Amino acid sequence: TERSAAAVIGGVLASAVANAVHNDGQDPEDLYVSACFADEGATLKRWRPRARGRATRIRKRSCHITVIVSRLPDERLARRRAQRDAMGGGRSRRVAESRRRADLSGRLSRRRAAQVQAAEEEAAEEAAAAEAAAAEAEEADTATEVDTATEADTDIGSAPDGVERPEAAGEPETSETPAPAEDEEEGE
Repeated sequence: TERSAAAVIGGVLASAVANAVHNDGQDPEDLYVSACFADEGATLKRWRPRARGRATRIRKRSCHITVIVSRLPDERLARRRAQRDAMGGGRSRRVAESRRRADLSGRLSRRRAAQVQAAEEEAAEEAAAAEAAAAEAEEADTATEVDTATEADTDIGSAPDGVERPEAAGEPETSETPAPAEDEEEGE
């Protein structure tokens, strides 16, 4: 649309102001747009197939956007500051008056009370959630302790899968090795 270019031009303007502030040390409040224009840029040429084997050219045009910002003259700056000082912080006075009226009518105090109550309810919910998590962790610890105690009560000598070990059958395990046979003809 026609307004989609506004975002691009706004970015170029912000860049021009940032360059003036960073490179030249200008105050952004003292700047104004002294020139703004768009020049023709490069054109990309593409082809689109048409009927009966023909092709037509598509031109994708681009442009160069230029924004020039300058510092206002000193006399205009002085006049502008005088007008601002004459208003004397009109906005802050309006805001203070609006708050005073809201406080007198009780709306502001009710709003603050509602915010405090909501914060207290949220803190209570968080405390309840933390307490529930701690209780679950405690239950998990006791279940682990019961499983450990059950394993300790089982017979250590029993082998898995019903295989009997010699110690379990009451026979001590021995490692007997046969003694070497002595030759009787050694002495002769």
